[in-house]
Amino acid sequence: MAKENEDVFMLSAEEKEELLKIARTTIANVVIGRKLQPPEAKFPVFLVNRGVFVTLHKKGELRGCIGLVEPEKPLLEAVVEMAEAAALHDPRFKPVRIDDVPDLDIEISVLSPLQQVTELEEIEVGTHGLMVERGYFSGLLLPQVAVENEWNRTAFLQHACLKAGLPMDAWHDTELEIYIFTTEVFGESKDESMIVE
Repeated sequence: MAKENEDVFMLSAEEKEELLKIARTTIANVVIGRKLQPPEAKFPVFLVNRGVFVTLHKKGELRGCIGLVEPEKPLLEAVVEMAEAAALHDPRFKPVRIDDVPDLDIEISVLSPLQQVTELEEIEVGTHGLMVERGYFSGLLLPQVAVENEWNRTAFLQHACLKAGLPMDAWHDTELEIYIFTTEVFGESKDESMIVE
């Protein structure tokens, strides 16, 4: 897994604000079918490849969450694409409509490169997100999911396996690959950014 540019982050308040603004503008435009011009990369960090998840809540309820795990694209491009995907292509929800947009709270999670776990004790609930992988099956949970649900390490692993479409106890399987990552999380609905690292 790539480690390059790992030391570039963290994002400034101004950079976070700009990414949230770009995500909201993207969503407001794509829900009415308007094609967006690629936004300007106002900060150098926007050109660094990074994994990103965009999460949408409406009146406190999850409304969409889609992400790019690997740092395959520049941060700015990833935010734009994941904002559109969270609004229109999360299979769990109907596409966001124009009248939903004012009620949306947008949260962005910027991921560190994945690191494979060799000992389960390496997993720190509240600090790490999890990705599990076996063959064609994979599932990912962000760090804040474990905190919100008050899971311990075992419950976190079980739910990551379920998310992958595997049995709950698949984390015992020696063929299962487990990865951890950290996130920098920030959103519109919070007075202060929540940073998990």
